[in-house]
Amino acid sequence: MISRKNFLKFTALGGLLPAKNWSSSLSPSSGGPEPNRPLVISTWNHGIPANEAAWDVLAKEGGALDAVEAGVRIPEADPDVRTVGYGGYPDRDGFVTLDACIMDEREQCGSVAALQHIKHPISVARKVKEESPHVMLVGEGALQFAVEQGFEKEDLLTEASRKDWKAWKEDADYRPEINIENHDTIGMLALDSRGNLSGACTTSGAAWKMHGRVGDSPLIGAGLFVDNEVGAAAATGLGEEVIRTCGSHLVVEQMRRGDHPETACRKAVRRIVEKNESVKDIQVGFIAVDKQGRFGGYSIQKGFSFAVCEAGRNRLVDAPYWD
Repeated sequence: MISRKNFLKFTALGGLLPAKNWSSSLSPSSGGPEPNRPLVISTWNHGIPANEAAWDVLAKEGGALDAVEAGVRIPEADPDVRTVGYGGYPDRDGFVTLDACIMDEREQCGSVAALQHIKHPISVARKVKEESPHVMLVGEGALQFAVEQGFEKEDLLTEASRKDWKAWKEDADYRPEINIENHDTIGMLALDSRGNLSGACTTSGAAWKMHGRVGDSPLIGAGLFVDNEVGAAAATGLGEEVIRTCGSHLVVEQMRRGDHPETACRKAVRRIVEKNESVKDIQVGFIAVDKQGRFGGYSIQKGFSFAVCEAGRNRLVDAPYWD
């Protein structure tokens, strides 16, 4: 449960908009904040190369939707990123199953879950949005749809992940790490030069999960939510906790009430903390951006980082956290 110390600290600070992570300047003509755009923000260290690909789109005045798809495809194809796409850790039965979703400025969205044999689930999710009457396809149906759309089947289990899986089976002890060792997601949010928002989220899920387990990453409102009038948010960490609180939707709704993105993320973290007797072994992190291009992140535990690219400068930020 939330401690009295943290409750008092949160109550005292909750109404303040934090000065850090402010990245907007004053417009000489209006005297008001000038939107900080384009901008891209993504979770974890692998957000740095992902942001570079997204920025290539944004810098040419491309749309936010194209940017986030291009961005997250980078870790999806990187076998050294062991929690996303190709080379991701398998489930406890040895199958690499992928989840992803994408959402644009018109709140049109597509999603796939428990998808096997396709390296870029984010692109399949976009096809679900654009080429099907549905929002979400799963399992064999998602694979069938992907093949029909021209995606090639391939073996996603690399030798390195196979070796780690076999080593894990010796004890078969399911204890998810709480930070980068098993953070299982890249979430990316972009604000383009026209002021439109989009987001993407893609993952191979928690290592050694039960076959068929789906976390928050492909669920609109949990792992990702975009409202083009307000802002966008994405989540990473223990998906079950994000699902229980509809975490990303909660963050966006807090921004709708006027909260700075970091404050909104902190309030979503607080909701999770309040719902658990202890969060010692739980990590969840949120990132958010609003229509003005203000951004922020917040996590339960120390160790969550996010990457931000604005004005061509790409950098990693250590998120503030609950203590």
